[in-house]
Amino acid sequence: MKRTTVRLTTAAALAGLAACTSSGSSDRPAKEEHTASAPASLAALRTAEHSTERARTARVRSTTVMGTQLSLTADGVLAWRDGLSGALTIDYTGGTAAETMRDLGVTSMEARYLSDAYYARMGDTFAAKTGGKHWLRYAYDDLKTLGGGADLADQMRSTTPNQSVRLLLDSDDVRELGRETVDGQSTTHYTGTVDVRNVTDTELRRRLQDAEVTAETVDIWVNEKNLLVKKIEKTSTANGRVTQTAHYSDYGVKVAVRKPPAADTEDFKTLLSQSSINPT
Repeated sequence: MKRTTVRLTTAAALAGLAACTSSGSSDRPAKEEHTASAPASLAALRTAEHSTERARTARVRSTTVMGTQLSLTADGVLAWRDGLSGALTIDYTGGTAAETMRDLGVTSMEARYLSDAYYARMGDTFAAKTGGKHWLRYAYDDLKTLGGGADLADQMRSTTPNQSVRLLLDSDDVRELGRETVDGQSTTHYTGTVDVRNVTDTELRRRLQDAEVTAETVDIWVNEKNLLVKKIEKTSTANGRVTQTAHYSDYGVKVAVRKPPAADTEDFKTLLSQSSINPT
């Protein structure tokens, strides 16, 4: 199997998770003059950030559009008690990367995120190219080889849904846009542009800068229980505009994720090594 194909499956599964949690790279904001954020908005956002973090689990459905490269949807559950875990079903709906995935017989993929690695279940056509095994295991430490300077291991372990609220707290122009009904719930809509240079969380700022993130526009909707209901993050990249939308519900839902059967699992590092030897 081609080395680029192995990398593509990794990027596709990461994109599905990113839509549910945080976003990718962007251009620096055109506006350099900042206006002060309203204190009332900041206080409400701090409450929402803490409430969402304490909820620990939620059901998530999301969409991602990455220019002409990839479009996908993701649906599942996530937990962020001690690092990130969960299970998502990812459907590839368009883009050049999705066409490559379809050539491999993959139009959707089950992804499981555990403490040591994430696992991706591919289709039968893909399994026929990998010794009959349907699951690929990606140890987080091995993902560093794909980061392009970013530490994907840290990103996968520490990225959580409340990070969107945390980012918005560092916006110089965050503002409340009013009340809106989202998914049948009464919510308050907040928006702002975040310059990564202003992110106060040192570890988060480092990871964003390592990923060449400079700025993004963040919109969030918070319900009357101070929980995140919806988020939209928009950036511009060399591959086109990236838009990620996620909806959150059923906070506190039970999340139990098991490792796939070892006999049906191939290790990403092994597969990548084999692709270097036999690139066809």
